[in-house]
Amino acid sequence: MENRLMGHTVLAIPVPAFETTVRERTAFYDRSFVSADAGFAHAHITVLGPWVAQPTVDDLAAVAEITSTTTYFDVKLAQLDEFPDGLLHLRPEPDDELRRLTTRLAARFPAHPPYGGTFTDVVPHLTLDRRSATVTPEAVHARVAHLLPATVSVDRIDLQWWANDDCRLLHTFRLQRDR
Repeated sequence: MENRLMGHTVLAIPVPAFETTVRERTAFYDRSFVSADAGFAHAHITVLGPWVAQPTVDDLAAVAEITSTTTYFDVKLAQLDEFPDGLLHLRPEPDDELRRLTTRLAARFPAHPPYGGTFTDVVPHLTLDRRSATVTPEAVHARVAHLLPATVSVDRIDLQWWANDDCRLLHTFRLQRDR
């Protein structure tokens, strides 16, 4: 069932190993959010979103300053978890660097708190699906078990545009190699 929404930007970390799975589930729920842009990552860990609707040069420079002072790192995705609302996801471990990135970006853009300020504890995660009468944690785990555990190299943050029939990659910010 298609749900028409206003577009928004998201600062996100791509998770290529789960792209096929997440893209398929996105298509199942709403094909209008399946991107034709080969650089767009349906499978991602949100760092900050929704973000600035129309980022300025100064906004982009502020993100670039943060990413240029952040050394890339790895996280592992191994454990399926569920939020109280039924969102089935993988939690990256360790998550301290991801939380730090979100905190730094949110501090720089206080008008754009993570998830619009809905949650007091912002938990980094890769969304896989949502529990329903036909979607169980066991079924989701079976769908991704062959990919687990997965190591994610957090070496960039993508600026994504999410809108019906217009999801696309806008910009990539590289994190720094080991100093």
